[in-house]
Amino acid sequence: MLAFILRRLLQSVGVLLAVGLIAFAMFRFAGDPVNQLVAPDTPYAERLQIRQSLGLDDPVLVQFARYAGNAMRGQFGNSYQFRQPVSTLLAERMPATLELALCATVFALTAGILMGVYSALHRDSVGAKLLQAISLVGVSLPTFLIGILLIFLFSVTLGWLPSYGRGDTVRIGWWTTGFLTVSGWKALVLPSITLGLFQMTLIMRLVRAEMLEVLRTDYIRFARARGLTTRSIHFGHALKNTLVPVITVAGLQLGSIIAFSIITETVFQWPGMGLLFVQAVQNVDVPIMAAYLLLVALIFVTINLVVDLLYTIVDPRLRLSVRRAA
Repeated sequence: MLAFILRRLLQSVGVLLAVGLIAFAMFRFAGDPVNQLVAPDTPYAERLQIRQSLGLDDPVLVQFARYAGNAMRGQFGNSYQFRQPVSTLLAERMPATLELALCATVFALTAGILMGVYSALHRDSVGAKLLQAISLVGVSLPTFLIGILLIFLFSVTLGWLPSYGRGDTVRIGWWTTGFLTVSGWKALVLPSITLGLFQMTLIMRLVRAEMLEVLRTDYIRFARARGLTTRSIHFGHALKNTLVPVITVAGLQLGSIIAFSIITETVFQWPGMGLLFVQAVQNVDVPIMAAYLLLVALIFVTINLVVDLLYTIVDPRLRLSVRRAA
């Protein structure tokens, strides 16, 4: 198992280095950073001095090594727009994005697995067909349209939930949370449903298809022949084996939720990293874009590593193959 983890870690380091090279290239080919820092009428001598102070006159390999070393320490330079360290800006926005992603993931997993199991066990019922229709709607509609429809229904028409913002938050050290206030929970409802709806429908359809396949296998027939209860067969055997591919999709979707929360945060003006990235694109703020790219890559790599480890916990056959490989 240790050798398996070490191999995955080495692969993760290679991925992060590749992404770091792409992020570094953004600095060099997205324009001259000095033009973003000074006024158009700044003298050439002052521009040259700024370039030397930033190390832009050094060889490319030296600049990349310096950038990679600073990124490993969590230092991504200063934002051109906000004139603040990028790490500080990301740290301020990260709690909002992570809390939104957590709520969206819990909603997608809980609703998706329950709806998938129900539609598989009662596939010919009216409720199962209704859930299938809902899943088609959730897959077909774009995220921004779902958000606008929810705002129109629950904020404009009914007035039950806020249409933008994060609500009241409580600061715990450097972390700010909306979980401790009523307005914070209300503000989370609509963006969480908007962000998690596509993932919920995907998980539901996957669970339904996999569970129908598992229920047709021989060991399920043998379990019925042995006289096991229906509950034990469905939830102790069938569902457990159904969760192996679900873990893969759920893990990757969690990374997607964090990476692609940009649209949801823009629609609801959610003060997270996605909204900060949109503002950086509008103002060609390359340090923020590069740092966001690296952060998303780190999240995906970490999630993939956790998913690989969960595989060996859920499926005993994988534990055996890992031991043989070791």
